[in-house]
Amino acid sequence: MPTYLERLLIRLGQGMESVPEERRWRHGRWLLAQQQPDGGFAGRHPGSDLYYTSFALRALALVDGLAGPQADHAEGFLRAKLTSQETIVDFFSLLYSGFLLKTAAGRDIFDGLPEGWQKRVADWLETLRSSDGGYRKSPLGEAGSTYHSFLVLLCYELLEQPVPDPEKLVSFLLNHRSPDGGFLEITAAKRAGTNPTAAAVGALRMLGALDDEVCQDAVDFLSSMQSDEGGFCANSRIVLPDLLSTFTGLWTLADLQALDTIDLDRTRRFVEQLESPEGGFLAMAIDQQCDVEYAFYGLGCLALTLAEPR
Repeated sequence: MPTYLERLLIRLGQGMESVPEERRWRHGRWLLAQQQPDGGFAGRHPGSDLYYTSFALRALALVDGLAGPQADHAEGFLRAKLTSQETIVDFFSLLYSGFLLKTAAGRDIFDGLPEGWQKRVADWLETLRSSDGGYRKSPLGEAGSTYHSFLVLLCYELLEQPVPDPEKLVSFLLNHRSPDGGFLEITAAKRAGTNPTAAAVGALRMLGALDDEVCQDAVDFLSSMQSDEGGFCANSRIVLPDLLSTFTGLWTLADLQALDTIDLDRTRRFVEQLESPEGGFLAMAIDQQCDVEYAFYGLGCLALTLAEPR
């Protein structure tokens, strides 16, 4: 049975077949031009980092651009990061980047690591466990978060390691459920959001704890986050839709087989308004600079709005 990330890649890959080749390669050329001399990718500030490198590789994988010398160059950057201490966000970025390079280009950045490294990493992940049953950003944090719990689960899947005490994590996630059907990022949050709802639904699916009631409530909440412009807003108090929330909302609805609850044509038009003629995507209508993270979200949204799954 495919993992969560495998299902995502398969679905996006199917959708990208409906995107014309010239359009795909326009974004591919733009992405390759963003690669830094050290093989990594930067965000909107100078210097490569794991977070943006991961998004660049994800986007390149969608346009079949993750191969050749660019993959070799990225491999060198990632190998140099293997011994550094990172947050869970950066560690997931490293782990998933390694998975993408191995899948798309046959390069294994983890070969040569001592036997049993996956178990040692899993032990480190448990240092992020909070007393509330969730996971936090670092061992020094206090309360768990929906998003970081989702990232830790993705790491466990990539490592092919079992999740300790999954029942406690299920309870943590369900305790973050809001009366409106969405999910809170942290216990102290005042309102549910598109992105924590997507993370919670994905986490509960991975844990085998996603029931019909939670699914329907999440569908209703996410559908309500679609704005008049067609994109999704981060929460009910934010009036401008953004590409991150649009992608996470779209993918979650697709995964729940509920894309028919929104206006897909309107969403596609919103995404295309953020698409640069030179390649890349803006984050929202008031943005002025493309970056590799939003290139992935934009390509992913096109894949989800231009084709139905087979």
